[in-house]
Amino acid sequence: MPTRMLIVFNPAAGARRRRRLLAALDLMRGVGLRPEVADTARRGHAVELARDAARCGVPIVVAAGGDGTIAEVADGLAGSDTALGVLPLGTANVLALELGIPRAPAQAAAVLAMGRTALLHPGLARHADGRELLFVQMLGAGFDAAVVHNLSTPLKRAIGKGAYVWQTLREMPRYSFAPIRAVIDGRVEDAASVIVSKGRLYAGRFLLAPGADPRLEGFHVALFRDAGVVAAMRYGAALPLGLLPRLRGVDIMVGQEVRLDGAGCPAQADGDAAGCLPVTIAAAPRPMRIVVP
Repeated sequence: MPTRMLIVFNPAAGARRRRRLLAALDLMRGVGLRPEVADTARRGHAVELARDAARCGVPIVVAAGGDGTIAEVADGLAGSDTALGVLPLGTANVLALELGIPRAPAQAAAVLAMGRTALLHPGLARHADGRELLFVQMLGAGFDAAVVHNLSTPLKRAIGKGAYVWQTLREMPRYSFAPIRAVIDGRVEDAASVIVSKGRLYAGRFLLAPGADPRLEGFHVALFRDAGVVAAMRYGAALPLGLLPRLRGVDIMVGQEVRLDGAGCPAQADGDAAGCLPVTIAAAPRPMRIVVP
């Protein structure tokens, strides 16, 4: 009997990504899968769709989109036995790159058909008001979060990664670079910006934390010590060259629990705005299964 799976897709992603999805669906059916598509109608809807599918015993729920869609679907599957599948249709596709999940529809469909899974260890961020947010790749606080908070969604859909570059340049002269205090397993550190990462990569194929792996427990915490426009330009120039982890003013620490303080400082999780600090980050209560090559 063909394997049933739910494909969660954001129709606002545009016609081009819809065409890629349709091509993938044809290929999935050709290799013995039984995909059903559910379109999201609002932010957070993917969480509800995934949770309902897990309750109904659907064996695999596939996030067809980028890292934000993946994080929402993962949130909905948290605590269940339903596996997370990934069809990379987003801008950065960081988790897919991290795990070697192919972007091409035919190859991605073949991965889903094989059904091989690994354990994924998401992070869970808790805000001061009790809100909780699950993330699978990273949580950033400071400058990169300000870029995400102020990013134009229409521009992102139009020019992809170029929208992040444009917003970064706009943000540099106006961001305040307020200090952030990070407490990593009890050790106190100060920085201008912080990225708490589950994986090696950031913003695509760019290396951030060489020793990290989302299939392992714990976090790699990148501390960007220096504030100001010049420092932000230096960090930005080092990122595509793969030099960021070795750059002066950047320290990478490993920990199991992280608290970030900095009143009003913006936060982002897996590329989506995630409120403001303070926030406490720890492992999600239970790992989840993800379909991998």
